Amino acid sequence: MISENIQIRPISPADNRELAAIIRNSLEEFGAARPGTVYFDLSTDHLYELFQAPGSQYFTALTDNGIVGGGGGIYPSRGLPDGICELVKMYLQPGLRGKGLGRVIIEKCLVFAKAAGYEQVYIETLPELRKAMSVYERAGFRYLDGPLGDTGHFGCDVWMLKDL
Repeated sequence: MISENIQIRPISPADNRELAAIIRNSLEEFGAARPGTVYFDLSTDHLYELFQAPGSQYFTALTDNGIVGGGGGIYPSRGLPDGICELVKMYLQPGLRGKGLGRVIIEKCLVFAKAAGYEQVYIETLPELRKAMSVYERAGFRYLDGPLGDTGHFGCDVWMLKDL
């Protein structure tokens, strides 16, 4: 299980560089650094600014020595039907995976989404991220046959949805 010394807090401007590196390194690690993914999304370098949008929130995980270990967020992605937000940019450093931290961040995101008035949460992901998909499944997400909205991430070909 995760250490009780892990802190999860809203994103700050100082987190941008480390989070972008974690996201891109993770996609490289799993062979998923390709066009149409967050790897090439310019907003990946400016997450703090992105998550100033109404109806959005990003949570950063800090290790017990204050190092950014990853995070995840809720965003009202363009083109999604009313009442649906997206769980986005959910990535952790390798040493923090498999310890329940991802589940804790997802839960914080779902609580935020419900409080913000959303009825469902959508995910776009990649088959290479199988372990993440199993975490989403355990959190109650179900698979869809196709995408919702127009997030611009045409490289993602796994879509999931959860009712709140």
